[in-house]
Amino acid sequence: MIGNKPKIVVLGAGYAGMMTTKRLTQQFSQEEVEITLVNKHNYHYQTTWLHEVAAGTIDVNRSRIMISDVINTRRVNFVHDTVIKINKEDKTVQLENGEISYDYLVIGLGFEKATFGIPGMEEHAFSIQSVDTSRMIRDHIEYQFARYRNETNPDPSMLTIVVGGAGFTGIEFLGELAERIPLLCKKYDIPRQDVKIIDVEAMSTILPGFNEELLSYAKESLEYRGIEFKLGTMIKEVKADSVIVGEDEEEITAGTIVWTGGVQANRIVGESGFELTKGKVNVDATLRAPGHDEVFILGDCAWVMNNETGKPYPPTAQIAIQEADVCAHNIKTMIYGGTLQEFKFDDKGTVASLGGSDAMGTVFDGNKIYGMQAKVMKNVIDDRYLFLLGGPTLVLKKGKFRPF
Repeated sequence: MIGNKPKIVVLGAGYAGMMTTKRLTQQFSQEEVEITLVNKHNYHYQTTWLHEVAAGTIDVNRSRIMISDVINTRRVNFVHDTVIKINKEDKTVQLENGEISYDYLVIGLGFEKATFGIPGMEEHAFSIQSVDTSRMIRDHIEYQFARYRNETNPDPSMLTIVVGGAGFTGIEFLGELAERIPLLCKKYDIPRQDVKIIDVEAMSTILPGFNEELLSYAKESLEYRGIEFKLGTMIKEVKADSVIVGEDEEEITAGTIVWTGGVQANRIVGESGFELTKGKVNVDATLRAPGHDEVFILGDCAWVMNNETGKPYPPTAQIAIQEADVCAHNIKTMIYGGTLQEFKFDDKGTVASLGGSDAMGTVFDGNKIYGMQAKVMKNVIDDRYLFLLGGPTLVLKKGKFRPF
C-alpha cells in the first residue's frame, strides 16, 4: 500500500512552495500521499523583506524562517538539496546528490535577475535575489562608507548609489536607503550631502499600475529624503564603477550599483524543456504546464492570465500564496476526482513601504491609504502571511508587531 501512494514533489520553499506544502498536509493524511519538499537551503525567507536586508534596516536572520519550524517533517520529507534538472518525460527530478521521482510536481523555484541583454549588468550590478545577495549589498554599502572615511583623498563616487528600476522592489529599497543612509553618515561622521542615491528607470513613471496620486506621494516622499530620479532613461551599459544611461550616454560613476529592473523564472525551468514566454511559462487557468497535466508551475516561474484584462497577473507574494490554495485543491481533485479549480486572483490590495513609518497603497476595493496608516497595514499584511504559515508563534517570533 505504501509503495502505491501518489508521490507529490514540491520544488522550492518560496511563498508558493511553502504554502502549497502546508495546504497539502491539510488536504491529505499521511496514509494517502507522500509529500516531498526540495530546497537548496534549510530555511525559507521573506522575499518581500529582502530590500530591508539589502539596505541594512533589519537583521538578516529576521527574514529567515527555518523550514523545520513551520513544516512538520514527520509528514513531509524535506530534502535539503539543489535541483539540477527536471526530466518531465520520465517524471524524475535530478538533484545535486541524487534523483527523485514524482506523480505530481509543483515547481516554485523562484526568480533570478533578468538583465535584458544590458552589457555588464550580470557582471557588475548587485541584485536583491536572496538572503546572501542582499547581505552582500548591505556589507558593500557600509564598506564604501568605511573606505571613504579612512582614505586620504577619497573618490566622491564611492558614496554614489545607483539603483536600476523603479518597480516595487526598487522603490521599497530606495525607501529603506533613505532611512539607512543618515545613520551610516552619523556612524562614519560623513555629511549627508556627500551621498548620492540615483534611481534610473526606463519608463516615464515609477511603480507602473499605481494610482497617480499614490505615485506622486511616493515620489515626493523619496525626493524629500534625498533620492534623485532619472525617469524615461534607459541603462545602456554597466561598468565596474559606472553606468552609461540615456540617449546622450551620460556616464554616472558609482561605488554601488543595484539592479531591480526585472526578474525571470529560474533558469532550470527553461533548461528542462518548458517553453518560456518572456522568461516564464504560460500556465493554464488551473496552473498546469501546457502538455503536462501532472506539473504545476507557480509564483515567479509562471505567467497566469487575467481573463478580464487579457494580461498576466504580476508575480507578487499575495498571488503566489493564493496560487498555492488552488494548486493543492487541484492535486487532490486529480487524485480523487471532481472539478478542477481555475485561478482567480482575489485582490486584497497592495501597499508599498517607503521606509521608516511611511508607505502608500490601496486596500479594500481601491481605498487609498498613506503614511503611518499605510505602514500599519503593510505590517498587518506581512504578519498575516506569517500567521498562515506558522500560526501565532511565528508572528510573535518574526512578525512586525512583536511585543518584545
